[in-house]
Amino acid sequence: MLVPQSDLTDNHQPMEVVAQPEAANTVENQPVEDPPSSRFTWRIENFSRLNAKKHYSEVFVVGGYKWRILLFPKGNNVDHLSMYLDVADSASLPYGWNTQHQFNARESDWGFTSFMPLGELYDPCRGYLVNDTLIVEAEVVVRRIVDYWTYDSKKETGYVGLKNQGATCYMNSLLQTLYHIPYFRKAVYHMPTTENDMPSGSIPLALQSLFYKLQYSDSSVATKELTKSFGWDTHDSFMQHDVQELNRVLCEKLEDKMKGTVVEGTIQQLFEGHHMNYIECINVDYKSTRKESFYDLQLDVKGCHDVYASFDKYVEVERLEGDNKYHAEQYGLQDAKKGVLFIDFPPVLQLQLKRFEYDFMRDTMVKINDRYEFPLQLDLDRDGGKYLSPDADRRVRNLYTLH
Repeated sequence: MLVPQSDLTDNHQPMEVVAQPEAANTVENQPVEDPPSSRFTWRIENFSRLNAKKHYSEVFVVGGYKWRILLFPKGNNVDHLSMYLDVADSASLPYGWNTQHQFNARESDWGFTSFMPLGELYDPCRGYLVNDTLIVEAEVVVRRIVDYWTYDSKKETGYVGLKNQGATCYMNSLLQTLYHIPYFRKAVYHMPTTENDMPSGSIPLALQSLFYKLQYSDSSVATKELTKSFGWDTHDSFMQHDVQELNRVLCEKLEDKMKGTVVEGTIQQLFEGHHMNYIECINVDYKSTRKESFYDLQLDVKGCHDVYASFDKYVEVERLEGDNKYHAEQYGLQDAKKGVLFIDFPPVLQLQLKRFEYDFMRDTMVKINDRYEFPLQLDLDRDGGKYLSPDADRRVRNLYTLH
């Protein structure tokens, strides 16, 4: 944490990070007494004149592990001071060593990209910078906790879960969601494989193997065979991929593998819906429509307080007028309205929230952290079916349970 220099007293409580090393040689259900801890103070002089993009503090040792602070004085692609706790000897960490963030050779730091607005940092009234000197404090407490290692997930919940390969939480969420669609899981099991197929070279076989282990294994399941079948090397596992793109690639591969088998068409039956793009003239009797299919819907988050607001925006009518008039065949340029309405929704409706957008000023993608609400049940027949086209079958109930 940053310390206003007027507050530097022995009673000041800096940020605490709790680590959980491998639980060897510990008493069952009891943490080791008097966990090692240390407070480290880093005094940075001539702060405003630092030129390098990032700076490391000197190394300090807590609990037998080497730590240091990583600082981005001008921000890590944001208008904030960026600050992280970094494991200096991450490459030599034993298996299973982790905190709330799992430190490893490729993910060796944890902290805050937007720690403090630069405007606040340089505000002389706040006292963080005095004589162009900044003081940073970190407190690290290392505890050995055995409960995590003795917890029996299968016994307690009936499920075992997936191991995180690195930055694969988004993939694990997708795989768990697909696994818990019984019709999808059964279709995956029915895909034909041959004796020559290897899971690391076949997405369908790797997914079959993964689902089988999730169903029958007594411990958490690794995803390495599946990621290898994607053509990912180890480095790719530590990169944040786009979950929508992964979902589309996965379903495309499975759809192709299911052709000519008893489960052909499963992906379409589960996930395919249809909407109608229309342009309707205001002053003359002319309307153009085009039917399109979709496997997932991208919903705007920015400016929308919940899922229904996102759907309202999705079907929002655009006016084509002035310089943007519509050319309507025999009628020439006409004022018109343009929009989208849904013909039918699939049994499993996949919604992708657009949490990232391109910032032209910064020339980078930025995450939208606005509050966004979603109900446990989504009723797309609300308000008289305002999302539905005139061609939609109104006898079908479009009520979804969050999954």
